[in-house]
Amino acid sequence: MNAVLFDMDGVLVDSEDYWVEFEREDLFPDAVPDDDVDLAETSGMNFREIYDYLEAEYGTAISREEWEDRFGEAAEEIYTERVELLDGLPDLLAELDERGITTAVVSSSPHEWIDLVLERFDLEGEFDRVISADDIEAASKPAPDVFEYATDEVGVPAEDCVVVEDSENGIEAGARAGTVVVAYRIAAHGDIDRSSADEVVDSPAELRETVLELAD
Repeated sequence: MNAVLFDMDGVLVDSEDYWVEFEREDLFPDAVPDDDVDLAETSGMNFREIYDYLEAEYGTAISREEWEDRFGEAAEEIYTERVELLDGLPDLLAELDERGITTAVVSSSPHEWIDLVLERFDLEGEFDRVISADDIEAASKPAPDVFEYATDEVGVPAEDCVVVEDSENGIEAGARAGTVVVAYRIAAHGDIDRSSADEVVDSPAELRETVLELAD
């Protein structure tokens, strides 16, 4: 394998724990008060596309402007005050760099949110590429578009790329793009379908070990 593409939310940082709480307890009850929406339906999507999805499938009770404002306020707090970095990530990135393996962040979050994480944990310049779904006009995960774009951007064929993902939509997107998918199991997502992943790992240590084995 010649490249490792890391999702951000739920992989690089434990933000999914906080996003799930925010969406389940605060935002979704206001946006779709008459429906009990399974968060797995929208996990891994860009927050703007979540609104489009909810509007199309259920109808929404709040405006797009309010939706985006509330997401932005939550992002500032979650990324600057609450999240923790994946244990051992700096060492993993250093080892991959030593082996000449290209690394990238590939996230549905906008660049300004990704930058909050990179700045907080002194990771600016530690990845070869930082890619947001906002960079392209394409379908959100589980469509493979963002990973197809990412493999082109890093200049590595999909079959030679490892994708590390936590959400069901993200896992499926990586698989549909033709990459080797490592699914990182986190409690926030519960018992989702990870069957399209090539490997499933349960801890930061196992994630690091599996990625390094694949990168040999």
